[in-house]
Formats: sequence, C-alpha cells, structure tokens
Amino acid sequence: MLDNLLSAQLGFSAAVLGSLYALVGLGLNLVYGTMRLLNIAHGDILMLGAFFAYWWFTLTGISPLVALPLVAAFGAFIGLALYFALFRRQLAQGLNAPVIEARSLLIFFGVSVVIQNVTALLFTATPRAYRHLDEVYRIGDLAMTGNRIAALVVSLALLVSMLIFLKASLFGIEIRALIQHREAARVVGINVEKVQMVAIGLGFGAATVAGALLSMTEQTTPFMGFRFTIAAFVVIILGGLGNIKGGILAGFLLAILEIYAVTIFSTEARSILVYGSFVLAILFRPQGLLGRGKGA
Repeated sequence: MLDNLLSAQLGFSAAVLGSLYALVGLGLNLVYGTMRLLNIAHGDILMLGAFFAYWWFTLTGISPLVALPLVAAFGAFIGLALYFALFRRQLAQGLNAPVIEARSLLIFFGVSVVIQNVTALLFTATPRAYRHLDEVYRIGDLAMTGNRIAALVVSLALLVSMLIFLKASLFGIEIRALIQHREAARVVGINVEKVQMVAIGLGFGAATVAGALLSMTEQTTPFMGFRFTIAAFVVIILGGLGNIKGGILAGFLLAILEIYAVTIFSTEARSILVYGSFVLAILFRPQGLLGRGKGA
C-alpha cells in the first residue's frame, strides 16, 4: 500500500487533475472576486467548452489544442453576453455584496438549467468521446498518455501566465484592486465596468479552455458540469474567496485528496472528502488556506 501511495503514477494523476481544478477555480474566483457573482453554472460553461472541442475535432480532424484560442473566445463571448443581459444593470445600482450574491445565485441556477437542457435537446444526453494524443509514454513505472501531458502543460502555462498578468499588467493590477476593495478602486479612477468585462471574459474563457482540455481525456455529456461546479466552489472556499494564489494551491490540494482517497478507500470516498472539505473549510477556515485568521 505504501508503495502505491508513493508511486509517480498517483502523483502525475493528481498533478493533471489539480491543474484542471486550479484553472476552473481561477475562472470562478475572477468572476466572484470582481463582481461578487456566485456562478453555479460555472461547470456548465466548462461543459460547453468540452462540446466545442468535441465538435471541432469531429468535424475538422484538427487537434483541439489548435482551437484553444477559439474556445477561450467562445467562453468570453458567453460571459460578456450574460454580463450585459443579466448583471450589468444590477452591478451599476451599487447594491451591497449579499444582495448581489443572492440574486446571482438564483439567476445562475436558471442559466445552468437552461444550458444543460438546451445542450441535451441539441445533442442528446448520450456521452461522446474522441481519441486524440492517446499514445502512452513511459518513464520507468510511470505511464502517461499524450493528452494528459498536454492538459497538464497547457493548464500550468495558463495558470503561470495569469499570475504574471495579474501582477505585471495594468489590467491585472486593476483586477486585483477591484477584488481587494470595490469602492476604493472606483475612487482612485479605475474604470470598474471595463475591468468587470475583462474579468468575466477571462473567467468564462478559463472554464471553456479547461473543458476543452478535459474532453481529450473524459467523455462529454450535457450534465457533466455539476461535478466541476462543486469542485470550483470547494477550491475557492479552501483558497479564500477572491484569493487567486490560494485558489490555485487549493486546486492541487483537492486533487491530491481525491486521487489518494480513491486509492486508499473507494470511489465513494471521493464525494465524502470533497463535500467534507467544503464544510470543514466554511466552519473552521472561512477566510481560506492563505487568508489571515481572526486577530492576525
């Protein structure tokens, strides 16, 4: 058992899943941190990205990795469409955070139901999959498929790029300022609406890209998103709401918990740990892993 737990195979699996969780959580964190929108349809946006990649590869035969910029633009378009149609006016009214959160929760619940059922109506609920980069590469006892290596490399590259963007670019600095204090950001002259548009475009784009990467390794269905919505919320709760670095760290931590729980116990233990981590974090560390405790 100890040999299995220390195996490179488990470590690689946790790294791949963690990078995807971190990418999905990053998108949710950007949207919540800048606008206080609780997007419980986030996993369904990921699902749309997976369907985009599936149909792209099925119809063109070209690698979905080539289409990632288009997938990201597709996600950004959806995010901006929802922003202008459902949230722009509410955010402009200057409502307090609890009201925005409550309203957005209900609105996104409706959006989630609509997306799932429209997708099922158009494409049926039959699981779909395709084979791409499924060659197996071995290093000692470690076996890696090309699509999982690609998912890991692309996710890590995007996460690092986003951290650099948030730290070094003007828009990134403005996003961080808006996350830290909305009214103070407005007072110092930041164009809040423009920053919100950039944040929701990036957040939804990150979700669809994660879906495209996931489609290379898992089946795609209209109802696959719920698992990733829950995972994304666990990630941002563990990492701290609006804490980008904490969310990335929490994505890998959640993946480690999942992979090793399934190995040690059973598949059912995965759900227990995911939901258990969520509840324990809310009860004992609501400010997140990297947040300051009371009195700190």
